[in-house]
Amino acid sequence: MTESKAQRAYRFIRERIDDGSYVPGYRLVLGQIARELNVSVVPVREAIRLLEAEGLVTFERNVGAQVALIKETEYLYTMQTLAVVEGYATSLSAPYLTPGHIARARLINERMRQTLEAFDPRRFTELNLEFHAVLFEACPNPHLLDLVHRGWSRMKVLRASSFGFVPGRARESVEEHERILELIEAGADPRELELVVREHRTATLDAVLAYQAAQKTPATGSAPVAAPQSTAAARQ
Repeated sequence: MTESKAQRAYRFIRERIDDGSYVPGYRLVLGQIARELNVSVVPVREAIRLLEAEGLVTFERNVGAQVALIKETEYLYTMQTLAVVEGYATSLSAPYLTPGHIARARLINERMRQTLEAFDPRRFTELNLEFHAVLFEACPNPHLLDLVHRGWSRMKVLRASSFGFVPGRARESVEEHERILELIEAGADPRELELVVREHRTATLDAVLAYQAAQKTPATGSAPVAAPQSTAAARQ
């Protein structure tokens, strides 16, 4: 069956939402998308309506279409849960981590540091998962590890590149990663390690929620500002 122009536009936009190229709050300019697809704005408008019905896109007068912002409650609950289970999983995993694990994690963290110069939130988030996976995958408790995997999967469903909202948080995150590695190398008390990993996760949560609160109630009293575009999205 031949794909209609509206279906092609839908797939084009949906893929970019799912892979993080279009971050939450990203303005969807119908004319621009139509030109990229070499179609009129009519099928693009139809695609936007479908995405709006799915809750992936919002449309407001004087603002236009944009990728739906993350619901604070969903993001809050997911990050709070992930902070707890990942912190504990990492503390249980630590005794099983070899110098090879630490070297690999440090290499990934260095790649994260290098991305800061031409910041791409999507790539940074991918590397962030790789880094933490090195540290928690050795967890001997399969039930706990399953909860960690579920938390990260849920974040993907939310299409949340947290660093797209608060790019300044990325540099802090890289430094905190090094602190976590140092604790593991030093054989730190499991409870201390668990708390540090948990606080590392909640620090990002706090930064994102503070950003969203600022957008809802700006001091100027003007309309809420859309989330900043990632470097990757801005090139679209």
